[in-house]
Amino acid sequence: MLMHHAPQSVRCAVRVAFALAGALLLFSIEVVTKTGQSWASTDGSPPRGLVVVRGVKIKPQDVPALYHRALNNPFISGVDCQIKWSDIEPVQGKPDWSKLDELFTAAESSEKWVQLSIYPGFFAPAWALEGVESEKFAVQYGPDAGTVLRLPMPWDRVYLNRWFTFLKQISNRYGKSPAFKVIAAAGPTSVSTEATLPNKRGDLKKWQNHSYKPRKYISAWRKVFEVYAADFPDQYVSLPVYGGLNINDQGKIHPGAGMRMRPTLLHLAIGLLGRRFILENHDLHAGAKHQQTSTPWVISYAGRIITGLEMKCASERGTCSEEMGAKGDPPLALRRSIDKGMRPNKAGHHVNYLKIYTPDVIADEMQPVLRYGASLFR
Repeated sequence: MLMHHAPQSVRCAVRVAFALAGALLLFSIEVVTKTGQSWASTDGSPPRGLVVVRGVKIKPQDVPALYHRALNNPFISGVDCQIKWSDIEPVQGKPDWSKLDELFTAAESSEKWVQLSIYPGFFAPAWALEGVESEKFAVQYGPDAGTVLRLPMPWDRVYLNRWFTFLKQISNRYGKSPAFKVIAAAGPTSVSTEATLPNKRGDLKKWQNHSYKPRKYISAWRKVFEVYAADFPDQYVSLPVYGGLNINDQGKIHPGAGMRMRPTLLHLAIGLLGRRFILENHDLHAGAKHQQTSTPWVISYAGRIITGLEMKCASERGTCSEEMGAKGDPPLALRRSIDKGMRPNKAGHHVNYLKIYTPDVIADEMQPVLRYGASLFR
């Protein structure tokens, strides 16, 4: 085949045109705010930056501070709304959308992206547990720690189908919001959106009585990932992967059985959700006590998949500054924890976002720390 070479001037013009087109394409893909963070969901850009956490126990009087101070904070890119299913749909088929409507209105106005973390499990409404295989356990951690509540079995199809119906309503109402970027996967969960179940010795006996097997747990998660992939095509889907229970496929209690399930669950999520899956961990702190392996494990995946970390607690609350790394000095504690969370892995990559609790975001003394943290994402 004969090839005809265009004049040099034409070739230069073509190269310039391609360069301009590429620049326009990049500009259209990512909406950038004054802090240099993208926010729109519909542009396909991954979540990024510092995120304020609205916890399940936030007081009504604190809501204005969250929406007006935190969401308008120039160093904050997104908001993670953590809320119980029972607080939205206490009556079947009659959800109260007022809290979420307020959230999305405020987020769109301030150009912040939203992560929805809705808690089923222990916090499923009473009607969702009718006719469902369940068991009573003590809540493992969080504001309700120690309270004995009914927990649906993770694989119960009646319970899961009711949860899926609720998720479809969420998708129909908020799925096209330009602020809605991330939804946390849940269903076979207990106290939060973390992939954890009550795992004490006495709890394991109860699970054995209900014929828990790793394959049943994994099968439930497979269905959950399929539903999220279909119902939230414009959103990323997050999950803090902690594994399963210390019970093997023979139904025997076996130390380490739960952690051996972690890579299986991770690879299942990646296989079904692809680039839209986010690996999270919710225990970031720079304190010397209670160090876990999950934070560096998540950091090791940075650059390969989207990753995010959530602070263990708010440094401005009680004794949490010591847990976060600097007793009596909340700003230093938060900065040390940010530095730990943003530490690059061996490939030179750091996580995509860090989640910080509301008290640390609205405190005046924390603003220089937040400015520093936001600068690490530019």
